[in-house]
Amino acid sequence: MLSLITSALRALPALALMGGLSATAAHAQTAEGYWQGVQKAGTLRCGAAVAPPYVMRDPATGEYSGFFADLCKEFADVLKVKPEFVDTTWDNIVAGLQAGKWDLSLALNRTPTRAMAVQFSIPAMEYQISLAYNKNNLKITAGAASVADIDKAGVTLAVMSGTAQDKAISAAVKNATIMRLPGNDETRLAVTSKRADILVDASDTNQLFTQSNPEWAVALNPTPALAKQGVAFGLPHNLSAADVEVVDIFLEEKVATGHVDALIKKAVDEVLKGAK
Repeated sequence: MLSLITSALRALPALALMGGLSATAAHAQTAEGYWQGVQKAGTLRCGAAVAPPYVMRDPATGEYSGFFADLCKEFADVLKVKPEFVDTTWDNIVAGLQAGKWDLSLALNRTPTRAMAVQFSIPAMEYQISLAYNKNNLKITAGAASVADIDKAGVTLAVMSGTAQDKAISAAVKNATIMRLPGNDETRLAVTSKRADILVDASDTNQLFTQSNPEWAVALNPTPALAKQGVAFGLPHNLSAADVEVVDIFLEEKVATGHVDALIKKAVDEVLKGAK
């Protein structure tokens, strides 16, 4: 009996090794990268919240444009699948990615809070927040340079709800009123119609606004900065490092070769042309 027990005990390491090899082999056979799964599905789903020039949507045709929409289409080409744009809002763009409603989110600002919920690619561009306003507005002090200079009772700031600029300005102001609106058109109209005094938005987006209204609109990049972050693809939180690298390598080349700059210029030209 003792001999049988000893033989069995001696066999355990070998059995364990065989079991480990079998498990490893099974994992190797079933393991599949996320993008291979997208390739099998045949569609790359891109969560898209409108914010020109990053993401734009033609209300008549439903077609998407903007430089992040273009990058989505180009990444779909790399995967040899069709791009599919899933309409969302800035309030839901992170939650939708978490819920698996799409494969990546477009034009997402890299913040620590969001990084606890999703992953990010490397930035396609750098972003900062500016303040656009009517230079004839007597509520805005001449020579204003900081948020403190405009943070006064009676001053109303228009911002797109749920965006990085919403979170940044909400944390910075104590006295001014914040008017949260669903989209770019609403925030710009609020300032144009004088329901709001200041438009809080990305610096490049506000540049479009001031270029479209050169007779009265000016923009201020506050010092210290409200926010200065990378703008990237939002990716599923459980994505493997290898799958994140696929997107990073794709973007790395597009940025280094100046291709992203060309896409940004094309998107800006499209916005300005539509504004005329």
